Amino acid sequence: MIYTAILIFTGIFGSLLTYYFNNKLKLGGVLSSSLLSSIVAGFVHFFPSYIPLELVNHIPLIFIGSSFVGMVSSNQLSTFIGVSLSGLVYSVIYINTSKFFDGFGGALGTSACISLLVIMSIPYLRSNHKMTLGFFQLRSMMFKEKRRKHHHKKLR
Repeated sequence: MIYTAILIFTGIFGSLLTYYFNNKLKLGGVLSSSLLSSIVAGFVHFFPSYIPLELVNHIPLIFIGSSFVGMVSSNQLSTFIGVSLSGLVYSVIYINTSKFFDGFGGALGTSACISLLVIMSIPYLRSNHKMTLGFFQLRSMMFKEKRRKHHHKKLR
């Protein structure tokens, strides 16, 4: 039970820390994820005696996968609560399905994507106008760049 709590905390902490480095410190998603994951994996690799044996193999994987969650742009998910909930969902997915994904490439990234989609879909599920809101969001994402270019042409 305590090991499960540690793994869940690792997932939440990894996503929040990566999100902070990515969006607040402006390091970018890839650099934030790789830097923090290298630190955690290096610590676990060089000092395994400080960590219970049952967690040595799982902490780096949970942290790396949750750092993929933290790579999300603040334009898409703008609150630390949303990012921490996504890290929680990622941890639960990892804990319950890690044996299922043995031998499959991209399992950490896929699980991170699923956890983000779950949290990002909550506003749509709570809305009475689910279909309208979804189409509006999709349309605004698709035509955002077009409007931006058109606006810049007017300013010149």
